[in-house]
Amino acid sequence: MTTPSPKTPAPRLWAGLAALGVTVACGGAALSWSGDGDRPRVTDTRAGVSYTVPEGWRHDPAVDRELLGAFSSRISRASEAAPAEEATVLAGAAGRPVPSAGLRRAAEGAARSNAAFFFPDAAPTLTESRRTELGGRPAHTVALDVPHDGGTARLELTVVAGSHPAFLLALASNAADSRVLADVHAVEASVALGDRASRIRSDGSPGRRESSVRP
Repeated sequence: MTTPSPKTPAPRLWAGLAALGVTVACGGAALSWSGDGDRPRVTDTRAGVSYTVPEGWRHDPAVDRELLGAFSSRISRASEAAPAEEATVLAGAAGRPVPSAGLRRAAEGAARSNAAFFFPDAAPTLTESRRTELGGRPAHTVALDVPHDGGTARLELTVVAGSHPAFLLALASNAADSRVLADVHAVEASVALGDRASRIRSDGSPGRRESSVRP
């Protein structure tokens, strides 16, 4: 059993994302590539986020066009030893504002609902629920460990507060693989939001006119 790939519409996933008020829409994100040092960068204008692609991961614009409307961009990692995807990170925009005071509830509810979709026959265990920042905005990260294929998978969801909130959803087939989890956290650390995401220049660096990110 491999981690499902969210390419086709599924009402259960839409229900799972309801805790974030995600609006299901047709069409893919407008994506652009830029350099970030020696790593490429995805700018997802529909979600209002920009993030780097770690070494060993790949982005396929054609796959983005097949994603559920709740998601607008996706990167994944596979290895020669495990041709099935080891991990996936998806980005999207929530359909309604998420105030800072409601971040924990929204993130934990959405994480559990998505675990029920991706791993319908497994009981998840909450391993982490913490306040953090994403792209300079208040955010909340929830990690769930889920029995999977004789081992344990990891689902990690980060929700950003604001009037136009975004989220990142990470799925890793092996929760004990520290390399993959480090990559996931590196993607989170590289996120730029709002104005900063849209002003990433072709060389991957911010434009000269920096401004604060609006919620």
